[in-house]
Amino acid sequence: MNTVFAVTLVFVGCCSNVVFLELLVRDFPGCGNIVTFAQFAFIAFEGFIFEVNFGRKKPAIPLSNYVIMVTMFFTVSVINNCALNFNIAMPLHMIFRSVSPVVFILKILGYVILIIIHFCKYLSIVLVSVGIFICTVMSAKQVVSSAERGGTEEEGMYAFLHWLLGITMLTFALLMSARMGIFQETLYKKYGKHSKEALFYNHCLPLPGFVLLSTSIYNHAVLFSQSSPVEIPIIGQSVPVMWLYLLMNVITQYVCIRGVFILTTECTSLTVTLVVTLRKFLSLIISILYFRNPFTAWHWVGTAVVFLGTLLYTEVWSGIHTPVKGEKPDKKTE
Repeated sequence: MNTVFAVTLVFVGCCSNVVFLELLVRDFPGCGNIVTFAQFAFIAFEGFIFEVNFGRKKPAIPLSNYVIMVTMFFTVSVINNCALNFNIAMPLHMIFRSVSPVVFILKILGYVILIIIHFCKYLSIVLVSVGIFICTVMSAKQVVSSAERGGTEEEGMYAFLHWLLGITMLTFALLMSARMGIFQETLYKKYGKHSKEALFYNHCLPLPGFVLLSTSIYNHAVLFSQSSPVEIPIIGQSVPVMWLYLLMNVITQYVCIRGVFILTTECTSLTVTLVVTLRKFLSLIISILYFRNPFTAWHWVGTAVVFLGTLLYTEVWSGIHTPVKGEKPDKKTE
């Protein structure tokens, strides 16, 4: 029963979160900082009450380790959202963030001795790389052609370079996220799994860092307040529509995270990966169909290859996890 409930939370929360994020970004592409700040503040506030008991509960993992993890987490979150301000379409943004085999790539680079890896692992990495390459190239052509239709060739080149900077940001965030995952895995092996504690500190400790982004946050807060009002039926009050979108984005983000957390405690890692991958694909479909984001046949090919590579990496076809040399078998694997 808990598994069904968790899966429902993941699909409803995460998919709704993408919808409200796109509603925000569509009118204000540079609003990523205020969205990230609101999400961090809400989750930190909830964790301060229910996880650390108003600061009375001591952390199981030393704070010095959390500082390193938080630095990476804060960097990834901010860069991912800032990339939306560089002509990055939401579907391409989601495809970049759907890549998990990159973590495996960095693990390979980190090993000193040779490791025997199943052929499917290599194939999955190749498929994901090819899929992202196809989607990225097609998106680049769309950016250039769109800019050239509305101006000169020089403007098209400027738009392309602007877009390329966004792609560079997404790539850096992807690699940083992979490194953070490895570091977090190391901490869990040493101190045990404390997911809720890590969730709190990952969102609480970075809050002072938003001072550096205070100008952007304030400017968008003003812009949000100037958006068209909408009446809330239950309370009968009118609020600026962008603030309503932001509130719903924060709530759905929390529902999404809670769903994933419950899922990780109830199911195997393979099941969690499959559910999250399927959720990301559904979010992509919603973004394309509902918001009419440009998506060519080649984009579909690239997307299919990316998700095929991700599923192949989890060895979903055999349902069996083949441990690599030096890795302990997962007793919970289905």
